[in-house]
Amino acid sequence: MRTARRVPVVLALGAVVGAGCLAPVASAAPAGTTSAAPVDAGDYYRDAEGKTGAELKAALHTIISTNTKLTYDQVWDGIKAADEDPANPANVVLIYSGRSQAKTANGGDPDDWNREHVWAKSHGDFGTAPGPGTDLHHLRAEDVSVNGARGNKDFDNGGSAVDQAPGNRTDDDSFEPRDAVKGDVARMILYMAVRYDGTEGYPDLEPDDSVDNGSAPAIGRLSVLLDWNSQDPPDATEQHRNQVIYDQFQHNRNPFIDHPEWAGSIYG
Repeated sequence: MRTARRVPVVLALGAVVGAGCLAPVASAAPAGTTSAAPVDAGDYYRDAEGKTGAELKAALHTIISTNTKLTYDQVWDGIKAADEDPANPANVVLIYSGRSQAKTANGGDPDDWNREHVWAKSHGDFGTAPGPGTDLHHLRAEDVSVNGARGNKDFDNGGSAVDQAPGNRTDDDSFEPRDAVKGDVARMILYMAVRYDGTEGYPDLEPDDSVDNGSAPAIGRLSVLLDWNSQDPPDATEQHRNQVIYDQFQHNRNPFIDHPEWAGSIYG
């Protein structure tokens, strides 16, 4: 039987601590949320040990689907905490642009930042009601204009440069994020597919190997996402974000950040 590895704890300043439990981060929880009790990482994934393929996916769904569901207004606070710039706690770092911007500069004007649904909400038409439309594990801060350039496009390699987002490319039906967050994007997509499986009144989200998926509850391109997961493994920033969401907001984890090898086991 395979023993689940222990998850490093990432504190508020981004330092990684090799710990035997998932300790809360130092920053306080915002109003309306609570801090989760420390949980041994092995215990968190115990029911997934030794499983592969569809059995592993089903076990992970059960583990992560007890999350606290946020309102769309609460998402603002969640993103401000989870995407906080470790070099400037008054700012957030925008996922595609990589720019550090004031937390207070959120809104709808062209140079503001807003809430990017990495799994585009039109892919399954789930809106912004509590559930997939408010799940912090795929909601990120991004410049309004860059968010618009991504739109609801699938993910793939290629295209032309994206204004205000160096290293990103896009064409008529796909978007390629900068190298530093390619794996982050892949693991967010895979999380959403495991968490939302057609139960609880939510659509059954699944990645496929297509682009231009339209309103289907699907997003691609899966083969490229799996490559990105391998090419850009989880770093301290991504692990810290996972911890903040677990401790302060939803009290569940993205298993593909803790175990990126599970992506190949389920979808390879």
